[in-house]
Amino acid sequence: MKNLQRALVLFLGLLPLCSFSEDLFIGKASVSITPELPVALSGQMRTRIAKEVESEVIASAVAIESRDGDQSLEQAIMVSCDLVAIRQGILEMVRDRVSDRLPEFDTRKIFVNATHSHTAPVMVPGKYKIPEGVTQPEDYRKFLADCITDIVVESWNTREPGAVGWGLGHAVVAHNRRTVYANGVAQMYGSTKRKDFREIEGYEDHGVEVLFFWNREKKLIATAINIACPSQEVEGIHKVSADFWHPVREKLKEKYGEDLVILTWAGASGDQSPHLMYRKAAEERMRKLRGLSRLDELARRIVQAWDDAYQGAVQEMKSDLAFSHQVKDIELPNRIVTEEEYQHAQTQFNKLSGDVNTLWKALWHQRVMERYELHQAGELKPYPMELHVIRLGDIAIATNPFELFTDYGLRMKTQSPALQTFVVQLTGPGTYLPTEKAVRGGGYSAIVESSVVGPEGGQFLVEETTSVIRSLWPKTEK
Repeated sequence: MKNLQRALVLFLGLLPLCSFSEDLFIGKASVSITPELPVALSGQMRTRIAKEVESEVIASAVAIESRDGDQSLEQAIMVSCDLVAIRQGILEMVRDRVSDRLPEFDTRKIFVNATHSHTAPVMVPGKYKIPEGVTQPEDYRKFLADCITDIVVESWNTREPGAVGWGLGHAVVAHNRRTVYANGVAQMYGSTKRKDFREIEGYEDHGVEVLFFWNREKKLIATAINIACPSQEVEGIHKVSADFWHPVREKLKEKYGEDLVILTWAGASGDQSPHLMYRKAAEERMRKLRGLSRLDELARRIVQAWDDAYQGAVQEMKSDLAFSHQVKDIELPNRIVTEEEYQHAQTQFNKLSGDVNTLWKALWHQRVMERYELHQAGELKPYPMELHVIRLGDIAIATNPFELFTDYGLRMKTQSPALQTFVVQLTGPGTYLPTEKAVRGGGYSAIVESSVVGPEGGQFLVEETTSVIRSLWPKTEK
């Protein structure tokens, strides 16, 4: 009898901790956002026309609702897209469409993020010279808004009682891409073989933060993967591609079914990329010995980290948990353009503006000139942004619209009371937000052309974000 009791205790100890309270409801959906070909690709300073699809670009949605009986207490719909950014106006288009189809849903509780794929369609008219017969940005914007609206509605309408869990793994995917030389000057993708090379500028965050969503039958129906790295390993090709997220999705769906929905979240990684900065020959040797492409190698690492996280999370499925979603409009101080920067921008604009092949660069400098002139006229307004902070049990999710340098994400995570804090960047049009150290070093991603908000605004964003997070954790829980 005692042996039977011990066996029963052991068996029960191996079962996942799960108490499905029917207070938490989860829905999910995904759709291809691959346009008709040919299409112009975003992410480089030159026009690229894609006539092939290497892998489909995808939009995915997860809806969460908490209830007290029939009364809805809290809501969130999170959407991720294989895009370079969420350009201005797209979220507003989605919210307008959703409000017509889901009048009971608070559309402010929707956020949409991009993975920063450089092999997805252009969404901004006038930025590139796009020939006739190629999908135009305005047409793609409408198509995209319709696709996102459809999965937002579907995810909301298909929600059912479920549970959520979270875990942490590790994978070397991101590398800080800014080199610093003996004279203090920094350069994106600068050579590390130069004799005057001194350091890689900043930290790398190799944590893989993962959320898991199960239905009442304890079947995994969705997951969110948060990596501090943009998806731009194949950024220069002339094909539509979801980059490393495609093989990640394929590998996970092989295990858990084709209907698994995967939210792909780029963490704070404005100074990161998957490109190797040193030890390249050794890395390439190991990749070839494994018989993998570079995308498959990155996916192998991510999925292994995901598996590590799942082994822990599956033991603690939770449906009776704190759920709060705060949306706050904040204004960040602008990065002020100096007289010297203005003169440089004007000189470059005059050189580039007459050539259609340098249109992107000319507009880049023109925006700096406009900011300077607005500041001089006393008409420069603070940078507005929408901040989302979600508490889901022990974890927090915080959004921002930038290519946010990794150090800011680390500040948020270390100052957060949450067990894990998921920082989701590019929930908007995306400009770089560099650190003070990066601004001193200069170079692309840290110069004034690259950023509208500077280090002062970055620290303000950290403080605002962590303040909202702390407000969701009563003092008794800390």
